[in-house]
Amino acid sequence: MKKREWLIVILPLLVTWSVDRITKIWATGITELKSFGPLHFVLHHNHGAMLGLFSDLPSVLRIVSLSTGGAFLLCTYALIQYLLPIKSLTLRSGLSILIGGIIGNVTDRIVWGYVVDFIVLGTPSLSSPAFNLADALQWLGYALIVYAIIREGELLWPENNVRKQYWVNMPFQLKYCFVLMGVGLSLTLICLVFSYTYMRVTIQELVGNNAFLLNKFLVPYVITFVIICIAFCAILFAVGRVISHRIAGPLYAFERFLKESLEGNPSPLKLRSGDEFKHLEELAEQVHERLQQIKKERTVNVVEYSEEET
Repeated sequence: MKKREWLIVILPLLVTWSVDRITKIWATGITELKSFGPLHFVLHHNHGAMLGLFSDLPSVLRIVSLSTGGAFLLCTYALIQYLLPIKSLTLRSGLSILIGGIIGNVTDRIVWGYVVDFIVLGTPSLSSPAFNLADALQWLGYALIVYAIIREGELLWPENNVRKQYWVNMPFQLKYCFVLMGVGLSLTLICLVFSYTYMRVTIQELVGNNAFLLNKFLVPYVITFVIICIAFCAILFAVGRVISHRIAGPLYAFERFLKESLEGNPSPLKLRSGDEFKHLEELAEQVHERLQQIKKERTVNVVEYSEEET
């Protein structure tokens, strides 16, 4: 995509996050219920996830895991934007609005340790749970994503754009995936050693060598870190498979084209959308034209030689 199109894609994320932050800062000043018909504003601190889920977990496990989960989703969003095979500004903008709302709530947990909810819809007898603008905008993002998938599904999964084998060159692709996972594991191991040591030393400085408190804070942290690490490695493996397929697939198709050309019956080289080395299509066409030209020149030479003999 062009730079202007990338700006259109990223801008909804920034706008969603900014509007959410501004409204939440305003909401922190609410001291009493404010009602405007069915719309009510009341300050509520959500210490869990959506609708208060996981609010009973220890604060270290809850805040760290939910905040890290948001950062994990942000990285996943960047990968999806990179790997999407079509432009689809509707789909990409929907993803940006969705992740902008999620990051808005993650920012609350990082800054305040809880999410600020302040909007309630309904009557005193029947009302919605408290939510914020980020929650509402996330549903707009979901709607845009569903609409784009329904409308542009054929572009995402065209019937004539699917290779029969996803493991085109298994040794190369597996090596690529495991190298990517190795890099990810190395980085997470460095982060684990640093953060675990830092947290342990900090706790010991504050409360001494108290085994109960050390286990209370460090064990949930390590468990959460390991779960995130496993999920991260799984994502890296999947991403490695997709990227390696985009590399191995065109090379495999070009090798097949060359073999068919040598046999005298080449078929046009058509790569998948999103494949690397798209210039191979043009190169294959040039090779085909050159082979046809050589074949015609040889035919003419043979005919001329035969006429000279007669």
